[in-house]
Amino acid sequence: MTVTVETGQWQLDATASTVGIRHKTMWGLVTVKGTFGTVGGTGEVRSDGSAVGSLTFDAASLDTENAKRDTHLRSEHFFDADHHPEITFAARSAELRDGDQVHVVGQLTVRGISRPLSLTARVSDRDTAGLTLDTEFTVDREQFGMGWNQLGMIRGRTTVTAVLRFTRTAA
Repeated sequence: MTVTVETGQWQLDATASTVGIRHKTMWGLVTVKGTFGTVGGTGEVRSDGSAVGSLTFDAASLDTENAKRDTHLRSEHFFDADHHPEITFAARSAELRDGDQVHVVGQLTVRGISRPLSLTARVSDRDTAGLTLDTEFTVDREQFGMGWNQLGMIRGRTTVTAVLRFTRTAA
């Protein structure tokens, strides 16, 4: 089944969207999970079917259900939320391929450091009210200046998961 998406302006429905992270710590024995409480975004589907857009996450809104750890993640060792309050992803191009697969090429900015990022999302829900994209990808936190690693406890890449619900706002 091939998905079609109407042209026009789209808005992220923050109440129906989630962006989370997973990372192994304690030498791979513990997986820390967290969710960003404040997310926003917009997009535009062009007449040729391609799309562009942006997502923004409030770095200080990450909740891992551990207040002490969350404070440390907001510090200069990790997100440095006081100096870099937003994490952004700018989608330079998004194209439907292979039915419900969306190939996305963009730029992720964390701590003021921007890196190219390509990922695949899937249209998981489509109705008259909007559409939902699901994706999961990994990032190397050290590429964004988050190299803090006491006693070598934190290894590997961070997994980002997102369920993004968009509603059409204008043609």
